[in-house]
Amino acid sequence: MKKLLFLIIYLSLISSVSASIKENIIEKFTNIENLSFDFEQNINGKIENGNCVIEYPKKIYCKYNLNNQKVLVADGKSLVIKTLSSYYFYPLEKTPLDTILNKEYLVKKIKNLDQREVSDDFINFNFTENENEINLFFDKKTYNLIGWQTVDIYQNVSITYLSSIKRNQKLKKEIFKLPQQN
Repeated sequence: MKKLLFLIIYLSLISSVSASIKENIIEKFTNIENLSFDFEQNINGKIENGNCVIEYPKKIYCKYNLNNQKVLVADGKSLVIKTLSSYYFYPLEKTPLDTILNKEYLVKKIKNLDQREVSDDFINFNFTENENEINLFFDKKTYNLIGWQTVDIYQNVSITYLSSIKRNQKLKKEIFKLPQQN
């Protein structure tokens, strides 16, 4: 009987700790207007890095540390990837970033998802949206969003890791203006 009582108490404590981590992640994420961060991105084994600014909802500006001066910009409707020699224009809604940059949608989704402890440090939420598998990763201690992994309809795996994260900074709105084609 003592063992059964101990097991019930133990499971209750684990459940409440998990719930409080999830609640803390939701609360912190809800209070973010924008994020600035350095990133490392691995797309099918090709590693790139740089820095980004996200403004919710659905705006992002990333400058890559590459000789080709690659930038990625989304203004809420469209996504442009520009280098010295190329220019790609996409409707944002056709990309996994449409979901990742929609904070309100992510909060609703996280509320209804089971969290998975990836390690002692990270919590993961996984779901599929518009044929894209999306994994969000949060730091278990700070509750910060620390990265995401997507698998698109072509089975391209993209992993983005965030570091040096700053929240709710003063931003210049013109950075989200789509670059023009050369």
